[in-house]
Amino acid sequence: MKIYKNFIRAIAVVTAITCTTACSDFLDEEDASNFTTDTYFTTAEHAKSAINGIYQPLIPITESGFGGGPWLMLEFATGLANTSLGQATNIYLVKDLINNSDNGYGNSFWSNYYLGISRANLAIEKIPEINMDETQKQKYLGEAKFLRAYYYFGLLRMFGNIPIITNSVDLGSDQLYPEQASPQAVYDLIISDLTEAESAGLPWRDQSGRISLGAVKTLLADVYLTMAGYPLQKTENYALAAAKAKEVINSGEFRLFDTYDELHDPSTKNTGEYIFMTQFAANIQSGNWQPAILPYNLGISAYSAQTGGIFSTNEFVDSYETGDKRAEEKQFYFSNYSLEADRNDSINLGAPYIYKHFDIEANEASAQSDLNWTIYRYADVLLMYAEAANEAEGGPSTEAYNAVNKIRQRAELADLAGLSQNDFRTAVRIEQVHELSFENQTWFDMVRWRKAYNPETNELRDFIGHNFSYLPNKALTERELLFPIPTSEMQNNPNLVQNTGY
Repeated sequence: MKIYKNFIRAIAVVTAITCTTACSDFLDEEDASNFTTDTYFTTAEHAKSAINGIYQPLIPITESGFGGGPWLMLEFATGLANTSLGQATNIYLVKDLINNSDNGYGNSFWSNYYLGISRANLAIEKIPEINMDETQKQKYLGEAKFLRAYYYFGLLRMFGNIPIITNSVDLGSDQLYPEQASPQAVYDLIISDLTEAESAGLPWRDQSGRISLGAVKTLLADVYLTMAGYPLQKTENYALAAAKAKEVINSGEFRLFDTYDELHDPSTKNTGEYIFMTQFAANIQSGNWQPAILPYNLGISAYSAQTGGIFSTNEFVDSYETGDKRAEEKQFYFSNYSLEADRNDSINLGAPYIYKHFDIEANEASAQSDLNWTIYRYADVLLMYAEAANEAEGGPSTEAYNAVNKIRQRAELADLAGLSQNDFRTAVRIEQVHELSFENQTWFDMVRWRKAYNPETNELRDFIGHNFSYLPNKALTERELLFPIPTSEMQNNPNLVQNTGY
């Protein structure tokens, strides 16, 4: 596979993750273009820069422009998103259920995540040989193993049977054209990596944006919860998922923000509700998804590119319960905004755009976003716990109710109470769809539930056979449970077998 051929020359010593002053050391990298693997891994600084490089492949996933952006793939696959960006072919391939292996979004996920895995493999292989502080060495290895697990988890859920590579690869390697592994084998590696990362001495929280123990346990809870659902259906893992989520809850390190404004306030990044984020910093590595969430050329922003790449369907915003604060103007969504030419004048945007990702300062002044991209936040942990505990315990406990009701209380909704196991299951799942909307979570949930959300009826229906509201005559099929392996990878690796239907 071509991603490995250039790996040794693309060692992770480039400027990698970018963030606030608290983690400015991520940016202070030595030019390593003349180093080789034999001469590079000799000092603690080399270890640090190698680890920094493993974070970097997170960044391109959020890139957005007039071609859309990779992260949009996971949102249009839910049927809950709309667009006015006519030239973004990749969007329509997913949105209109005509996807194919030429989709550039899928290729971006595949190539960047395997690049991250390659960098993690080399770091895990070489850092143990470095003479440096042993405590710090173990922390670095914990970060590498977490990130390798995260990348494999994403690839597994998106593409199904994928190759496992755990060693550095050069042009003479017998792993240059790897065969696909079973999902269980990939999960075994993921759990092993995360279990080792748990013991690496990482702090519960790291406000610099580096991997923390909270992030490790949150990802492990998500892994167990996913394994308990489809396609593996290892239902015994519900108890494991609940236990890991409960450890995060009991740590006392994380809390829900009081207001939804804090979800898109740059000053709150890596604090409070946030557990794991892709790091950005204005004027260094600016958060790059703002153009996609702006209405097409309506003049509300300082950004020159305002693409109308993604917004919510009206049916989805209307599906929130009456009185749900999240559906109010400028909470999770917005349909009116002031004009850049005159902030005393405003315009109706014609659709509900995504306010939870909206950087006010960047759009009204700088066109340089200081927001981080959210991967896991505490609300997700509470909902994972409520779902997993309900399944593991045969019905909702007081603690399961408390977890989901914290989410509902912030939304100014009545507490859930007196529900059967099945009704609680459905209520929590719908809460997940509403709370985690447009955060690249919903499609993964739908696939493991084998249920799709129907916003017009506020129901969960069988995934296979479900019709999106804008495609009433075309239903989801088994092929939509996975994305196609990119054409370039199929051509470069003769050992790969394409997913069914592509």
